[in-house]
Amino acid sequence: MKTENTIRHWTEGEVGVIQLHRPDVYNALNRQMVDEVVEQLFHYDRDNKIKIMVLTGDERAFAAGADIEEMADDDAVSLELLNQFAQWDRLSYIKKPVIGAVNGFVFGGGFELALNCDLLFASETADFRFPEVNLAVMPGAGGTQRLTKLMGKTKALEYLWTGDSIPPKEALRYGIVNRLIAPELVMEETMKFAHRLAEQPPLSLRLIKEAANKAVDHPLQEGMELERKNFYLLFSSADQKEGMQAFLEKRKPRFTGK
Repeated sequence: MKTENTIRHWTEGEVGVIQLHRPDVYNALNRQMVDEVVEQLFHYDRDNKIKIMVLTGDERAFAAGADIEEMADDDAVSLELLNQFAQWDRLSYIKKPVIGAVNGFVFGGGFELALNCDLLFASETADFRFPEVNLAVMPGAGGTQRLTKLMGKTKALEYLWTGDSIPPKEALRYGIVNRLIAPELVMEETMKFAHRLAEQPPLSLRLIKEAANKAVDHPLQEGMELERKNFYLLFSSADQKEGMQAFLEKRKPRFTGK
């Protein structure tokens, strides 16, 4: 049964913000919350007034994993019929930049959601971990894959097999997060960067994102072919003409996203 909304959302200029909001359970991810997050991301992705998206929680938790009470009685057949991860798979089709701003607990499914962000700004005291093994299960929304691509197999297995916390400085060293920030400044610094990024040409941002994502999972030559196609494509945009003309005229460009 659907309850009240599990997220809050608002806009600040050209930045769309989504806040996970189940504070009584440390923002544990139930299916309704995942649905609402994904739908709001796609709403912002289609809104021409929004250039950057920020996904956050609160000072205690980004998300403390999946809602175990909701899942405890599931079995293999029920999960297959639910198509449990269909909404998660849609996240790879988001075109605009998504920045995560995380504090406190970043556990399990919450960690997987954070890893779906393009950039991640984190508190110096954030607690990153995959504790699923302690419940006799494992990550199912990409955790084993994304963590291994970032850390390498042996280091990722250490944390996936033990459920131990990944120290924030280690998360920074392995590229899991982009920046470590004092807890009280995480959202402020994330929004400052988001507004800076919103000044960049939108078409360049989305085509750069597409090419970088291709580099993660495909052979070099395939990535190079996409990069070249996107490079050529940008030369048909008004922003390319504006950007180069502004450079020649030594002035700040005025990008329109066209």
